[in-house]
Amino acid sequence: MGKGGIQLFDDKMDGLFSICNLGSQWSLTERHPYPGGLFASVGQMGIGFGVSPNSTNPRDNSGVKSPYTELYEKYVASPQEIRLVGIPEGEGTVKEKKKKAGLKLKIKVSNPSLRRLISGGIAGAVSRTAVAPLETIRTHLMVGSNGNSTAEVFHNIINHDGWKGLFRGNLVNVIRVAPSKAIELFAFDTVNKKLSPKPGEQPKIPIPASLVAGACAGVSSTLCTYPLELVKTRLTIEKDMYDGILHAFVKILQNEGPGELYRGLAPSLIGVIPYAATNYFAYDSLKKAYRKVFKQEKIGNVETLLIGSLAGAISSSATFPLEVARKHMQVGALHGRRVYKNVFHALSSILEQEGIQGLYKGLGPSCMKLVPAAGISFMCYEAMKRILVEDDEEA
Repeated sequence: MGKGGIQLFDDKMDGLFSICNLGSQWSLTERHPYPGGLFASVGQMGIGFGVSPNSTNPRDNSGVKSPYTELYEKYVASPQEIRLVGIPEGEGTVKEKKKKAGLKLKIKVSNPSLRRLISGGIAGAVSRTAVAPLETIRTHLMVGSNGNSTAEVFHNIINHDGWKGLFRGNLVNVIRVAPSKAIELFAFDTVNKKLSPKPGEQPKIPIPASLVAGACAGVSSTLCTYPLELVKTRLTIEKDMYDGILHAFVKILQNEGPGELYRGLAPSLIGVIPYAATNYFAYDSLKKAYRKVFKQEKIGNVETLLIGSLAGAISSSATFPLEVARKHMQVGALHGRRVYKNVFHALSSILEQEGIQGLYKGLGPSCMKLVPAAGISFMCYEAMKRILVEDDEEA
């Protein structure tokens, strides 16, 4: 072929292939002052250097050492490892590890109790804000205002108050939920850790530790934050009666007395104990089942979200009638509504007037709100515990 062509295989074996006479083997007769630079395979690489591909000594063939023999010995001839020419040893591995690790935010908080409280507060605020519209619709459905279906309540709120109406009372909700969730998760972790037996030990109590810890967590948070829950419900239902949180507190104290701030506390405690106990017990049991099935200790954020949501669905469905009775008692005699003496009176009256479906009115939007709220709360809590560390190690 002419010199302008592309020669793939040289009949004279003076090179493996050439493109426009680019690349041939080391030759003293032709006018190539340097060895060829293109090779068909690693096995033929030595031909361009005056080295037999199967020879262990690059000098065996002709006794003449090519200027590139040292490169061949350094990067090709070693049977122990494969290296990339031009990249320092170990650099590729380090970059790969860094890429895999990603960016991790760590904040040092030495006190473990403070870490739990901060994590719980952030988890509560984020989860409640995310589901605030569903909480508003659920409350209206429970007390029978603004419509009898989710769609009807939604359209009425949008028509009268706009999008802001869906978040009415959310500030109070966040102020209430953040400390409530902080106390709740802190109490659960603390009690559960104290009651749980160490590996190889006998159980300290005859019932699951997470069941008792969940009940203690619910009671603790409810006692501390119940007045804010009542004010939030009043602001949601009676939006024209109060100008804000402070005004609602003052007006309730002046007109109805301090005891009004704890109206409905009994059904709340009765409702919170089984709900919190079921919720945390289900969450703890599902986490243990996940670790056992998938044989891995670490649970990811998505898995935590799903496990927490399922636990929330179980607990909210089991205790919903008590939640309905509590809301009815909190609203009180507003607009001529009936005043209930106690939780049993409320339950029996609702059952008599509306039937069994009255005890589950609003269960759909309640689950729509509580299920993702529980999942988001647990996910944020676990994520925050990984961010807040002690002595540069994961908590």
